[in-house]
Amino acid sequence: MARQEKAKAKMEQAKGKAKEAAGRAVGNERMTAEGRAEQAKGDVRQAKEKAKDATRH
Repeated sequence: MARQEKAKAKMEQAKGKAKEAAGRAVGNERMTAEGRAEQAKGDVRQAKEKAKDATRH
């Protein structure tokens, strides 16, 4: 399950990065902000999984 969560975190980060870039390209501030939010969500998920890994070992 941890592997799935890590993959989900990476996917959210990549999706957010792409959305942010697309928003910048077309000048859409809302899309840019949504992209940043998705990246942050992925960062939080990744940090949570790293903390879980640290407590297991």
